[in-house]
Amino acid sequence: MSGQGEVVHIGGYTAQSGGRGSGIVAARRDPTTGALTPLGTVAVTPSPSFLARHPTQPVLYAVNELTDGAISAWRVGADGSLDPLGSRSTGGAEPCHLAVLPDGGHLAAANYGSGSIAVFPLDPQGVPGERTDLVVHEGHGPNPERQERAHAHMVSPSSDGGPLLAVDLGTDSVYRYDLENASGRLVPRGPRMRTTPGSGPRHLARHPDGRRCYLVGELDASVTAYELTDDGALHQRGRVEASERTGHVQPSEVALGPDGRFLYVANRGVGTLAVFTLAGEVPELVAEVDTGGEWPRHFAFLGEHLYVADERADMVRVFRRDGDTGVPVPVGEPVPLPSPTCVLP
Repeated sequence: MSGQGEVVHIGGYTAQSGGRGSGIVAARRDPTTGALTPLGTVAVTPSPSFLARHPTQPVLYAVNELTDGAISAWRVGADGSLDPLGSRSTGGAEPCHLAVLPDGGHLAAANYGSGSIAVFPLDPQGVPGERTDLVVHEGHGPNPERQERAHAHMVSPSSDGGPLLAVDLGTDSVYRYDLENASGRLVPRGPRMRTTPGSGPRHLARHPDGRRCYLVGELDASVTAYELTDDGALHQRGRVEASERTGHVQPSEVALGPDGRFLYVANRGVGTLAVFTLAGEVPELVAEVDTGGEWPRHFAFLGEHLYVADERADMVRVFRRDGDTGVPVPVGEPVPLPSPTCVLP
């Protein structure tokens, strides 16, 4: 974009989910300082709790995390404005994550409430069509309050032709699917990969090398390192605690730093960002940084900066990441935003 900086979009919870937001907010980013200047709500839509972009078209997608779940799409203007392209039912409850497949031909969404994965075709302009598949997970885990049934929490497409991975908190499982482009249907590739019982897997992060991935357990506050085979099988390499802090730790987002040397985990409850070096076989904690709030729900990297959305503190916190140590340092004042749950560069 021009010298005015670049626009980021921020999703969050609205009144329909007990939140205080009104929809998707745009903010202008100063690439030098990292500062965010909110531009206001650019799409009034219910509980757009997770956002994604099309790989080639100026299109933004959001889940609408409602009892009758939906996905919505907008064309993005140069100024960050959003022009609606339509919504589609996800066929399930409380969708909390979505992802566009690398070729831009389909979008998949995870219905948390009903434990299912929905698939939508995207036309050449990125507009979603009628749902082509809905795969429902079955089962439960040992935690009677959180794992009484399947709870799909994330869809992670492969960038190199491997299977799509679907992380399910309720069944302690990672499911593997191939997407048939012609039919838009998901075909299981081998049995599901079971995680530690009661771990409640939430999100996973793939290493750029395509061989390593890292899974956070929301219920047991763990980070598990896996070797990823060509057929999408996960072979456990080791497991570490997500936080050294005392208290109720509930990891949320996990992501690799831009150079692939460090792993970052946001810990709700204790309000930290844990930084792990990936120099060895298993992630090793090098720092745990306070985020300034209690409930860091999501974070994103942009240039040398890191943006943390704290859902309950009603703010996005800006950090500058030290390229050598990987450790983020807060810069400036927190940016006040209501119930933010996702930052999309």
